[in-house]
Amino acid sequence: MSTHASRLGSSIRYQPDEKLPAALALGLALQLAALLLPGIVLIPTTMFQAVGATDVFLLWAVSASVIACGVTTLLQAVRVGPVGAGYILTTGPPGIAIAVSAMAVAVGGPALLATMVFIMALFQFVFSARLSLFRRLLTPTITGTVLMLTPVTVMPIIFNQLKNVPDGTPALAAPLSALATLLVAVGIMLKATGSLRLWAPGIGIAAGSAIAGVFGLYDIDRVAEASWIGLPRAEWPGFDLNFGTAFWGLLPAFLFIALLCTVQTISSAVSIQRLSWRRPRAVDFRAVQGAVAADGVGNLLSGLAGTMANGFRPTGAAMAELTGINSPSVGVVLGALLITLAFLPKVLAVFLAIPNPVIAAFITITMATIFILGIKIVVQDGLDYRRGLIVGVAFWLGVGFQNGVIFPEYVLEFAEGLLRNGMIAGGLVAIVMTLFVELTKPRRSRLEVEFGLSALQKIRDFLGVFASRNGWDTTMAGRLDAVGEEALLTLLGQDEAEEERQRQRLLLVAHKEDGAAILEFVASMGDENLQDQIALLSEQPAEDLIEREVSLRLLRHLASSVRHQQYHDVDIVTVRVASPDGQM
Repeated sequence: MSTHASRLGSSIRYQPDEKLPAALALGLALQLAALLLPGIVLIPTTMFQAVGATDVFLLWAVSASVIACGVTTLLQAVRVGPVGAGYILTTGPPGIAIAVSAMAVAVGGPALLATMVFIMALFQFVFSARLSLFRRLLTPTITGTVLMLTPVTVMPIIFNQLKNVPDGTPALAAPLSALATLLVAVGIMLKATGSLRLWAPGIGIAAGSAIAGVFGLYDIDRVAEASWIGLPRAEWPGFDLNFGTAFWGLLPAFLFIALLCTVQTISSAVSIQRLSWRRPRAVDFRAVQGAVAADGVGNLLSGLAGTMANGFRPTGAAMAELTGINSPSVGVVLGALLITLAFLPKVLAVFLAIPNPVIAAFITITMATIFILGIKIVVQDGLDYRRGLIVGVAFWLGVGFQNGVIFPEYVLEFAEGLLRNGMIAGGLVAIVMTLFVELTKPRRSRLEVEFGLSALQKIRDFLGVFASRNGWDTTMAGRLDAVGEEALLTLLGQDEAEEERQRQRLLLVAHKEDGAAILEFVASMGDENLQDQIALLSEQPAEDLIEREVSLRLLRHLASSVRHQQYHDVDIVTVRVASPDGQM
């Protein structure tokens, strides 16, 4: 492992495959719950109160939202089959869905909202199953940019919470409690070592709440008045199956919200993998698919209950980055805790009574961490001038739209004002620019063959014609021939079941980019990631070489880069081969 890689992994205390002490898992889960619960409760409360929902239905909807978030978080951590990522991923009602959700309730009642959220869940299931089809669109450039824009979108709301206190509160209460939270949490994170750093978030929140309590800002009465156990009365609204004008008018907006939430989940699933292992690993896109599918399960439950949809919350990834703890057991405990809290109003009130300035101060820290995670994703994938331009333009346009300085007279009217959200606007810009780059690339050459040794000669002939068509000399043609052979032999080595392999196909796609050849091998294979295996070769002694490792070493020597994307339905290996003499 390189020195740089060692530094990257030095702050990781627990990897996903390491056992975490139960007390530590519970402590971190409690801290995450304290950060998540206000949003989970207040966002649907705000939306349903705005449309005049009854108190009985409001209690039902909020409790159902907490339960759905708990189930989703639990599924993300345990990874049941194709559902779940196996990492700490948190969810909650997205603020961008408030407007369309309120509109659905206003024109069709909770039943129409239930139908729309149910369809969002179906969309996410389909998207998860066919994620490989969108691989050219949902790139690290786009997902990293969306993560960078998440704080841009959230922080104006968070900063407003710094002064959101009851009338009559002393003027110094809010700034002192927020400052105490910030100073204590950041101070411990910067200087403490060992287990103390892990408790920095909770200590910061406790310190801020204590200062707030001195000024009477902590709502003790709310805790005292809450009952110990409460089971909300079922208020299921059913589904609106009329499919009238209101349904078709709102469907595009809900699908767009589903797409944005899905892109955010993908960004989070990619980022959490980047920061969870001491030794850098290739992104497992099967875990990404599982993350999207788990979100779909959560929205399925939300739709059945008639409450708001759920989406990605960066709190889990931020906490993992801050503490160095990446064990999915934290997600398991957090999910179980959220489900339990839905039936324990008094315990729930302890978290909900935390003053807004305290919550805002700590979320400021977590949002800063999310911004850096977005930068890491963009940079780790390689930042050439095209990607840099996409990120730069998308980010600053997102900032401009978020602050209402880009043609507000038109933006306010377009698509119900969705472009006023910087994450939506910037994400769309990144997607459009990426699509333009993909659509204007040179025509790709394709070859589909049986996935077996019998295809070797066809691959050689195909690559020979490809080299000749692009004007490369015999040296480059020989390099492409060797890469094609070694890639095929290595892929075949991952799948030893000959009978099963005979039913599989291999698709080879080749094109020229910036003077280099890009070869994309698409096939169904085993569970090992070539990208990780190639990275590990430098650590293995020469006497341990076997035939398959020789192929991997040759592939690494011949190729400029090797990228392996694993999905449930297909595996894709992309090899970049630079011209030896820099021919364009």
